[in-house]
Amino acid sequence: MFDIGDRIVYPMHGAGIIVAIEEREILDEKKKYYIMKMPIGDMKVMVPVDNVGDIGIREIVENDDIDRVFAVLSGNQTKMPQNWNRRYRINMDKIKSGNIFEIASVVRNLMIRDREKGLSTGERKMLNSAKQMLVSEIVLAKDIDQEETERLIDEAIDSPSA
Repeated sequence: MFDIGDRIVYPMHGAGIIVAIEEREILDEKKKYYIMKMPIGDMKVMVPVDNVGDIGIREIVENDDIDRVFAVLSGNQTKMPQNWNRRYRINMDKIKSGNIFEIASVVRNLMIRDREKGLSTGERKMLNSAKQMLVSEIVLAKDIDQEETERLIDEAIDSPSA
């Protein structure tokens, strides 16, 4: 169970801060919801308290883990299938996991592929979505703004480790 003020990750949506816990009636059924404010886009999301375990809600990573995220970002591109459909499914599974390291690897691979060969519309949309999820969690973990976070991600990918 989370409390107001907790920083959490909602897989496929990104990280945010619980600003309220409210009971709402939807379709004649009363349920409790976490009201989560996202740091990017000034958006609020309602998360059903009962489904937290099923949908993979977790606390954001510790500041120390962010160094590992940047190590993933500056790592070498992972070998991926040439078939875009299979590549898309593999990347989508990584994103759905909600694991920040898996999401970082998707961002790295797609950004490198975009620079080398370009991306399809679907993969470009996936990159933007994965990058937003990554940025939202780093913003909250490191307490820095969106622009600084995006710059750090770009720098990490531009300077791969040897």
